[in-house]
Amino acid sequence: MTLQPSLFISHGAPNLILYPSATRDFWESLGRTLARPDAILVMSAHFETDRPTFETGASPGTIHDFGGFEPELYAMTYAAPGAPGLAERAASLAREAGLDPVLSRGRGFDHGTWAPLKAIFPEADIPVATLSVQPHLSGARHLALGRAVAPLRAENVLIIGSGSATHNLRAFFTSQTTPDWAKSFNDWIFETASAGDAEALADWENAPDARRNHPTPEHYLPLPFAAGAGGGRGERIHQAMVGPLSLDAYRFA
Repeated sequence: MTLQPSLFISHGAPNLILYPSATRDFWESLGRTLARPDAILVMSAHFETDRPTFETGASPGTIHDFGGFEPELYAMTYAAPGAPGLAERAASLAREAGLDPVLSRGRGFDHGTWAPLKAIFPEADIPVATLSVQPHLSGARHLALGRAVAPLRAENVLIIGSGSATHNLRAFFTSQTTPDWAKSFNDWIFETASAGDAEALADWENAPDARRNHPTPEHYLPLPFAAGAGGGRGERIHQAMVGPLSLDAYRFA
């Protein structure tokens, strides 16, 4: 049985998929280099709940959870089937770890899920289950959630945390230069992930300029989740900065 990695992907703006870029090229190449999984489990920064929530719908559909973008973006769909069995299995693992999960039904794929997957696996023929972030809970809880579902990797399930390595949108709309505070935090992620220090990634608020890079935590928390699921050091597999926003990606295994 294939042992899949755990990935952290910075998904960027939804229209990233429309235009040529190094990040879109990376997504497209990633799908060609990964061993084909039987199913995919995605934690998206845009699925926010109070408790870990696993979506069990069989036909999730596509959510266009944004405004003011190109018309063609609203016509895009990602018709991958859901993975209700995977969602229930993952929730059971989380329950065994004492993490108080719940199941949902009827939520589609938000752009944190479908935009990168549309480039990575454009055929949309691999079942996908999604789970939520809990912005009011700690990085340590998300690390524990990743560790709880880690056995799925040995069942040929690809685990993805979809967020953003840095995510200060106000700064992004103010300036397109990369400030030192964004670079230092991004460098901290690289050094900490490369060292395999998952606990430090979880204790992210003590990192340099943490709250300046993440005024709210939902885009960061998929990173300790992915690190927990991977169980090892993180290899940076893509690097790109757009002003203060990092689009870096990591593979944990």
